[in-house]
Amino acid sequence: MPNARIYQIPKNAMQSGRAKTHTWMLEFEPAEPKQADPLTGWAGSGDTREQVKLKFPSLDAATDYATREGIAFHVVPAPERKLKLQAYADNFK
Repeated sequence: MPNARIYQIPKNAMQSGRAKTHTWMLEFEPAEPKQADPLTGWAGSGDTREQVKLKFPSLDAATDYATREGIAFHVVPAPERKLKLQAYADNFK
């Protein structure tokens, strides 16, 4: 049975807005460790599920899909947003 994690996409540090942060992702966890390719030296594995990333509009849709398909999953809670409120005048204290 494949294992997966479901998480909400966090806001990128380069973003000022919160666009696309309401979508939920389902990613499969690696089934086998990565090994170095003897010819190129690149790390890789034969597990192709690691490349699959599914997007869902809500947490319920993602968990419903995982249970319907028989995928064992765990939900990673979204990090709490911390606002750092400061004024321009604080630069001159």
